[in-house]
This record gives sequence, structure tokens and C-alpha cells, in this order.
Amino acid sequence: MTEATRHAPGSPCWVSLMVHDLDATQHFYGELFGWEFAPGPQQLGPYVRALLDGKEVAGIGRLPADRHLPVAWTPYLATDDVNTTAESLRCCGGTVGVGPLDAEDAGRLAIVTDPAGAVFGLWQPAAHQGFARYGTPGTPVWNELLTTETSSVAKFYQSVFGYEVEPVDAVDDDYVVLVLGRRPVAALRGVGSALPRDRGTYWKTWFEVEDPDVAARQAQELGGRVLAPPRDTPQGRTATVADPEGAVFAVVRSAH
Repeated sequence: MTEATRHAPGSPCWVSLMVHDLDATQHFYGELFGWEFAPGPQQLGPYVRALLDGKEVAGIGRLPADRHLPVAWTPYLATDDVNTTAESLRCCGGTVGVGPLDAEDAGRLAIVTDPAGAVFGLWQPAAHQGFARYGTPGTPVWNELLTTETSSVAKFYQSVFGYEVEPVDAVDDDYVVLVLGRRPVAALRGVGSALPRDRGTYWKTWFEVEDPDVAARQAQELGGRVLAPPRDTPQGRTATVADPEGAVFAVVRSAH
């Protein structure tokens, strides 16, 4: 998987991070993933797009000084009509927190939450289709929702986006994959009381790396934390880390 053009409705098409210190965050991810940065739409404050070999792979923006929101990577799901999807989401028990609004000529977006409180975005593309590269080192490769249990929230995502839901017995007791046109696009993992109380239900973005052991060590050296050390899983060798502002993400060398 390398080049991406238009993303099918319902598929993850972008990841974005809002932080307090934009310069320090660019340094962290630039060193960790080899990203360079270019200015992006500024509606919600200063914002840059991360580039890898000139291809857009993620976005990072600065939170307003008076906003004390959790710092977290936010996946965006593609839609042909953000207004219609936002309305459908409301009818199914979700909440629209920001938008829908235009991001200059790039596209139209909304920031929303599912009924369990997990934040994600909706993206209706115009000039900006979403990430132009994925699945290679330094790019997003997977998104996983961590929640208490999957059955009720799976029905929400199924109703809004039309996914098929497939249980995966080999991984653990409560793990399902969201499938779109026979292609797995994301997963829901029910962790019960193991869900962090200070975080609640959240989407976790996985970034492909060549060596998760090296990436985890480097993240720590750059001021981040290792939350789950590298281990072998059915998805590949993976570690969970947090950046210096606390945004949680996974690094993985995918099993192919």
C-alpha cells in the first residue's frame, strides 16, 4: 500500500492532532517518522500538514490557549456529504462537536463523537483528498477504537457508515473488524474495565515503522513515554507510546 487517491466513503482518510506546542510536536514527529511540514488550512488556528517524500500523511494543529482538551490523534472518515452524515450520526446517538464547516478549498469537515464518547472526524474532500500515502514506514496504517464493549458501538458505526462487522476470534474475546467492500478498514476492541479512566473510549492510530523496538526507544529519548513495550501480535510487532503532550498512538511493523 503506497499511493492513495480518493478514499471510499466510510474509510479512514486522514489523521490529525491538536496540540499546545506546535513547534515541539513537529520536532518530535519529524525525528520519529522523518516528516517534513507545510502550512495547511488555518480555520481552527495554526495548522501544518506532515509530508513524507512530498506526500501528505497527517495534520498537526495548535489548540487555542484557553482550550484544555485532551491531546489525541483523531482519525477522519471519508464522506461524500458531511452534512448528511452528521445528521445520520445524530439520529443514531452520536454528537456533532464542531462544524460542519469548510476548510478553505481543501474540503468540508466535522468533529464528532460516537455514543460512547470517542472523538473522530468526518471529511468531505475537495482539493484535499486525505492522506496521499499510507501503509509504508512513517504513515498511518490502521485505526482501532478502544471501548468497554463492542456490540452497541458496532451497531452505531454500522448504521452510519454501512460497515459489515466481523468478529476476530484469534485476537481476543471482544474484537471486531469493520469491513467496507470486503476490505478491513478499522477495528473495535472491547477492553472492559481496563479502559483508562482518565481517557475513556478513544480511537488509536497505528503508524507503520521499520522497527517498533527502535521507534519506541526513540520516542522515549525524544520526550515521549512507552505505555506498552514492543511485543509480537497477530497484526505484527507493535508498541504503544505517547508523545510529549500525551497523545497515544501505536507503532507497528505489520505482519504481511
